[in-house]
Amino acid sequence: MIAPTVDQLALEYAGKLKVVKVDIDQNPDVSGRLGVLSIPTLMVFKGGQMVERILGAVPKPALLARLKPHL
Repeated sequence: MIAPTVDQLALEYAGKLKVVKVDIDQNPDVSGRLGVLSIPTLMVFKGGQMVERILGAVPKPALLARLKPHL
């Protein structure tokens, strides 16, 4: 549900934002290590540290507002 928005942002902010998707069914160790309890969960990492966690399918303007401070 949120994938098209995330894909759009990846294109719009190419070079400033790197988007990586993880299939938690295929990689349950990753979801456990990162504490993913619900889908969708978006995480913003900066310098190897998580700086933002966004839960749920948020609209593009709200998602962008949460991402912009980290760009």
